[in-house]
Amino acid sequence: MAHKAGFVNIIGYPNVGKSTLMNAVVGEKLSIITSKAQTTRHRIMGIVNGADFQIVYSDTPGIVRHPAYKMHEYMNKYIEMALTDADIILLMTEPGIKFDEETVIASIEHSVTPLIILINKIDLSDQSTVEADIAYWQKKFPRATVIPVSALRKFNIPKVFETILQQLPESPAYYPKDELTTRSERFFVSEMIREKIFLNYKKEIPYSVEVAVESFKESEKLIKIHAYIFVERDSQKGILLGHQGKAIKRTGTMAREEMEKFFDKKIFLQLSVKVNKDWRNNEKLLNQFGYDH
Repeated sequence: MAHKAGFVNIIGYPNVGKSTLMNAVVGEKLSIITSKAQTTRHRIMGIVNGADFQIVYSDTPGIVRHPAYKMHEYMNKYIEMALTDADIILLMTEPGIKFDEETVIASIEHSVTPLIILINKIDLSDQSTVEADIAYWQKKFPRATVIPVSALRKFNIPKVFETILQQLPESPAYYPKDELTTRSERFFVSEMIREKIFLNYKKEIPYSVEVAVESFKESEKLIKIHAYIFVERDSQKGILLGHQGKAIKRTGTMAREEMEKFFDKKIFLQLSVKVNKDWRNNEKLLNQFGYDH
């Protein structure tokens, strides 16, 4: 049997469950999952291997309709890239959501790339709404395979996998068969810290924060990590630290516990907070944080 391999790129608006799907199909937690929108800022690849196939899933940031910062422009650029280099496009939506005609839809309409439309969160909807959505998307994109799913409950995920496998092009593997992702350990450390900030802080704080890993020193039984959390204002630094440093300590503890599960080692984690008033518009800093075209 010929070997198959290809890039399967997941796109959609914020909060439709792209990261939950990514983690479900890869079988590992690679993407941040919170109840807040726009938690994914980078393009994260997860690799699934079989004896005769390799699927490279790509989770992209949610579409930012009105970019307010350079960071948002970089995030939208990842989506453009995902549309152009995909072997299969997974367009993810949820019951009742229709896409802005001027953004993603126009690009997909002019593409010949195989398209799978996933209507997520069907467990939170009713049958008539889901059936109406299936009919809408099938009419909109006659070439597409439309699959109702629940990424959280893993409903219809095997069907998604089988559909992808059928449409995957013949190709040798792009990455070594023992690789799970193209991202570095430092990247996942910064994402784990950022996820806990999303969980522990409200309003603008999670969106005003970026994490940079200053050092990552690994020995046989221990990993020592020092990371900087960047904020935009001194007042945000105060909120992040909390009274007597209790808030940042709670965030650090939660992040450390997750890292110990991820790396299967003891973690010593040190967090420091820096103020940079314009980091979301500073191209040099954005490049240091891993945003690039």
